[in-house]
Amino acid sequence: MHRGVGLAAFDKEQLSQRFAELSSELSKTQVDNLQSQLTQFRTALSHFATTHRDSIRRDPAFRHAFQQMCSSIGVDPLAGPRKGGWWAEMLGMGDWQYELGVQIVDVCVSTRERNGGVIEMGELVRMVSKLRGVESGVVTEEDVTRSIKTLQPLGAGYEVLDVGGGKKMVRSVVKELDADQAVILAEAQVEGGRIVEATLENRRGWTRERARAALENMLLRDGLCWLDSQDEHYGRAYWVPSAMRWDE
Repeated sequence: MHRGVGLAAFDKEQLSQRFAELSSELSKTQVDNLQSQLTQFRTALSHFATTHRDSIRRDPAFRHAFQQMCSSIGVDPLAGPRKGGWWAEMLGMGDWQYELGVQIVDVCVSTRERNGGVIEMGELVRMVSKLRGVESGVVTEEDVTRSIKTLQPLGAGYEVLDVGGGKKMVRSVVKELDADQAVILAEAQVEGGRIVEATLENRRGWTRERARAALENMLLRDGLCWLDSQDEHYGRAYWVPSAMRWDE
């Protein structure tokens, strides 16, 4: 015998509908509150940036603190409705940022023939600072990293690479470094640019064949190192220009 829908089932439907309506009301309220908080936050951040604009532009330590403050609350100063993001919108640093980007490109291109398109971060900062002159203010690794982000849409391969041991390199060509090349760059940094097969065998546990193949690829295929076929200790050594110090 077929039984009709009871009163309990009807009450459940009403209860479910009421819960759905309440949930929708709460969601809308939460969204409105969040939007209000974001507006207040943006106003406060904009006021702080405007008030301390000169300090942020001139003082790298203050600029770093401002960047850390933004990062701690999930704000990317390069993001925003305008070209150049909030750096341009709130700090008026859009031209400064892109000028630094042009100088980074200048140094990377002018040294590419000798280093194959990979330059040590400290070397890049030193050469860019020399190019800018004292009056332009101090440039830090953080500034360079931020400017390189603005260069990425160009599709020219500009990227900051972490090669381990706290060492960073900047790549300015469209090519990927494999894991073995990253290891070689890190070891070359320790050795002042010079690397031999024995170093990779002893420190990294590589076979001689693996070490020779990786170094030869960097030499012949990628142009990232030079060969010294008359090394006084090993007879054959490789020099990685991007890990060497250049007095320019």
